[in-house]
Amino acid sequence: MTKFLLSLHVLAAIVAVGPVTVAASMFPAAARRVPVPVGGAGGGRDGGADAGDVRTVRLLHRICRVYAGLGIAVPVLGFATAASMGVLGDAWLITSVTLTAVAAGLLAAFVLPRQEELLEQLADGQPVERARTVRLAVFTGLFNLQWAAVTILMIVRPGSTTGA
Repeated sequence: MTKFLLSLHVLAAIVAVGPVTVAASMFPAAARRVPVPVGGAGGGRDGGADAGDVRTVRLLHRICRVYAGLGIAVPVLGFATAASMGVLGDAWLITSVTLTAVAAGLLAAFVLPRQEELLEQLADGQPVERARTVRLAVFTGLFNLQWAAVTILMIVRPGSTTGA
């Protein structure tokens, strides 16, 4: 049963967290590339910007939102796996859970809301400030670093007696 749970946990991490990290990383640059008409005023839902470019940014945000929701399966399956392995009290697992919570907090409090703000601006045909996309990129990078650290802890498992 442990191997089955571990397999599901790893698959959930790949399928759910992978798309969020990639789409979130692509978002700031994609938002900067959306052309805005001279004067910044636009008409209609997609403003004066090229509708395809705004759709790309909207798609990246949707991927982040949807897969973030699916990502809840990762810690749920992780706890089930840890319980079956008897490692719920191990320091590496507690650290991983903490880093996962920090990553989720960064995504929910900083990445997704800033993406929404930028997307609204672009949809209204308003230019986005480079500084805002840079700040978003920083939060996204911190989010991605949390997942990299969790992945390393899951592989190395300090104090593990499995020989891995």
